[in-house]
Amino acid sequence: MQYYIGIDGGGTKTAIAAAKQDASAVAFTKTGSASWREYGIPTVVNNIKQAIEGLPFQKKDSIAGMALGVPCYGESVEGDRELEQAFSAVFPGVPLYVTNDVEVGWAGSLGLLPGVNVVAGTGSIAFGKNQAGEAARSGGWSEFFGDEGSCYWLGRRVMELFSKQSDGRVERDALYETVRSSLALTDDFDFIDLMHDAYIPQRDKVASLQLIGMQAALAGSPSARALYAEAAAELCLLVRAIWDRIAPENDPFLVSYTGGLFQAGDLILPQFTKGIADLGGEVTLPKFGPAEGALLLAFSKFYPKALPQLQERLKNNEIRDKM
Repeated sequence: MQYYIGIDGGGTKTAIAAAKQDASAVAFTKTGSASWREYGIPTVVNNIKQAIEGLPFQKKDSIAGMALGVPCYGESVEGDRELEQAFSAVFPGVPLYVTNDVEVGWAGSLGLLPGVNVVAGTGSIAFGKNQAGEAARSGGWSEFFGDEGSCYWLGRRVMELFSKQSDGRVERDALYETVRSSLALTDDFDFIDLMHDAYIPQRDKVASLQLIGMQAALAGSPSARALYAEAAAELCLLVRAIWDRIAPENDPFLVSYTGGLFQAGDLILPQFTKGIADLGGEVTLPKFGPAEGALLLAFSKFYPKALPQLQERLKNNEIRDKM
């Protein structure tokens, strides 16, 4: 039997979902980062190929279509071309739909319904579609000068706040001691070598500092709590930029969210929800995960007649939470 594959390529990990033509779930797997700018196209494509080859399909089964959400796609004409060629070479004859990973996040979180999805994980980006199918994205430019509201952005702000609190430029609060204890610092200046040697070279390590910021905020740090308020405001800007472009009449709209930052819960969600309401939108819980969204896109592009069955299975929780 033929089957379809959806791939959610992330900056830290890649999740893969597959379903047979009758929309029954058959396998899920994960592999490493799909950030080709960081690891190179050959490495990313080969990792995904090996992960798919490890799925327990029968030899007689064949891939009838794949939807691949990949970081940075749509941001480099040459990079997009090389990426598409590389995937076509390792999956010859397989129909491919390659897009930015933010679209598979939208597809999963809103179940292909009109609205906007905000991704705030290692980086930050938003994607939306209106009722007519017109699409727009915002954010996702670069961690060096963008990704506002992301875990990476928050990680850098934690670095900044610790250094300022250490030398007295701003008043010390719970963030200062939380950083010291979490990183086992005996001298504040040890922070410099630790950041340069173990954190700054790796995006995910910098992003992990957001967890220390979360600990500090939960311990009552006003400066850390202010970071989450600022992050919420930045994420709302992403949404406003999209809806202004594809729905200028200020129609009401749904907004969903994915990404590790939202695991901070009450530190981020109430402020994000209020900011979206002020824009005329309504925040809704994500329906499905990004890998499931990629699978929905694969069916919608290559076998739409079975899409209702797949959506029903997902609604009934038959293949959810297995990513």
